Amino acid sequence: MPNDFARVAATSLRVHLGDVEANQREILARMKELEAQGVQLAVFPELCITGYTLGDLLLHAPVQRAAMNALGELAAQTGDMAVIVGLPVNQRGRLFNCAAVLQGGKVRGLVPKTYLPNGNEFYETRWFVSAAQADAVFDQDGVRCPFSADLLFDTGDFVFAVEICEDLWTPIPPSSHYAVEGADIIVNPSASNALVSKHAYRRELLRQQSGRLYAGYAYACAGFGESTSDLVFCGYTGVFENGKPLNEGKRFTMQGDSAVADIDVQRLRYQRQRNGSFHQMERRQTPMRRVELPLTQPSRQETLLRPIAPLPFVPGGAEMVENLEEIVRIQCTGLTTRLTAIGCRHLVIGVSGGLDSTLALLVGVRALDMLGLPRTGMHAVTMPGMGTGKRTKSNADRLMEVLGVSASEIDIEKAVRQHFSDIGQDENVHDVTYENSQARERTQILMDIANQVGGLVLGTGDMSEAALGFSTYNGDHMSMYNVNCSVPKTLVKSLVRYLSEHDFEGAVREVCQDVIDTPISPELLPVTDGELNQRTEDIIGDYTLNDFFLYHMLDSGSGPDRLRRFALQAFRGVYDQAKIDEQLCTFMRRFFAQQYKRNCVPDGPKVGSISLSPRGDLRMPSDMSGILWRADCP
Repeated sequence: MPNDFARVAATSLRVHLGDVEANQREILARMKELEAQGVQLAVFPELCITGYTLGDLLLHAPVQRAAMNALGELAAQTGDMAVIVGLPVNQRGRLFNCAAVLQGGKVRGLVPKTYLPNGNEFYETRWFVSAAQADAVFDQDGVRCPFSADLLFDTGDFVFAVEICEDLWTPIPPSSHYAVEGADIIVNPSASNALVSKHAYRRELLRQQSGRLYAGYAYACAGFGESTSDLVFCGYTGVFENGKPLNEGKRFTMQGDSAVADIDVQRLRYQRQRNGSFHQMERRQTPMRRVELPLTQPSRQETLLRPIAPLPFVPGGAEMVENLEEIVRIQCTGLTTRLTAIGCRHLVIGVSGGLDSTLALLVGVRALDMLGLPRTGMHAVTMPGMGTGKRTKSNADRLMEVLGVSASEIDIEKAVRQHFSDIGQDENVHDVTYENSQARERTQILMDIANQVGGLVLGTGDMSEAALGFSTYNGDHMSMYNVNCSVPKTLVKSLVRYLSEHDFEGAVREVCQDVIDTPISPELLPVTDGELNQRTEDIIGDYTLNDFFLYHMLDSGSGPDRLRRFALQAFRGVYDQAKIDEQLCTFMRRFFAQQYKRNCVPDGPKVGSISLSPRGDLRMPSDMSGILWRADCP
């Protein structure tokens, strides 16, 4: 596995309360299982060597001696994998609730719990003292190691830190400081009891903290075998990354379960660099101590243990409808605000019968409805030319009719042929001049109509086209406001379907479904018997792959090697490596060559985490070299 990922496990197991030897056997057996899976960092529950619910027996010397003996024996069994286990540790007559970090046959560090719960069902101050009372070094019972809550463990590939259970629930958790000081991953050995609705709250806490810190977070809770005199423990395990769960184990099982996932360390570090406020948090006056924990044999599995969605821009799951509605609201609010600000009551749009113009038209109509303006204020124009197909022209006409907008048709062939004559272009030469002349003629028409009616030209081009430069400079590249500017092509279909089904009647839905089913084409080359001869994806490749590359390049700073690896996993059985490599090179070449178009685009609303706006998310010179990104292309 490349060193930009860390394979992490959060694991719970059956507790034998007070039987340290039995707990040791359980831990050792699970360690072997996780090592076989290539895990590099594994966290076990709080006080798992003794059991959390021993109560006053935690103060007894036989329990403490047995725990220390077990710690030494477990440490001796560790190899390259770092293991975090919990136990009570006595130092100079003070008892600490500790997490021990084991690796390479040694105890590498002891991290005492900082915040001790002492209310309701918890009363840890009865037995333990806070980390603030610990000496900096632990040197007894044959163990010598750092002993502190300010330890960062550096493997060379990633840095991790430990906070224990209640530490996470405090106003400023220790993990906040750990992350600011460079910890990529936080592990939490816990003994949080199960209560109705508590699991959802705890899970949200983990999600929020990992997102707030741009960190990986692995959480392991005590489970079956702990005392049920007053409490029950569910054995929850979960691995989170930057606000999202990567994997979660089963709860309420007798033998416990493990959540294993690959955390993308490069992505976390990239996101931290990109977020200006992350490093504005005041740092500690005393630096944290780093413990070197070199991994001698990094895991090299071919398949990543993490979800890689083939359509990263397209919302799914239970929140799909809510997210699509949110996107539409952002688009409509941006447009209604702009119209209100400039005192405009009219929109002008070119309608081709394709996906992008259909989405912009539906958003524009909804915006006029929101403002209480008549739909006749939408001036929709079809502009058939040399490459216009029967199907798209029919859909454009029908859509304008059923929406009740002001519809008109202006054939551009005569004007374009006159232009060809003026500049000496042979119309039998179907080159870039032939195509772009048509696009610029259409834009000129829309701009002039906007002047006539006092309207605003509504842009239709999507983010995928902007990424690839698949637009005509000062043609469809230009408008007065573009509601689609941060909507990728793979998302356009979902939005058209959503809008047609939730905002409009049956006739609109029928037309929109046929638009969705129509092959994507710029319609700039002559048709044969009314049928299209030009398919966009034959020119620039499948939009599914292009959007996939775009997302991961801008979301995590991924270069070609990572993009290729992600795509091979996400599209296994769909695209082979030759296809992925070919399209990756096309994407890289076009993306870096077309920034000059993106540096002068109209305003438009950002709807998701990725945007190409030169005024916000992507500030990049037009004349830079993309050689570093193209170097890995075959």
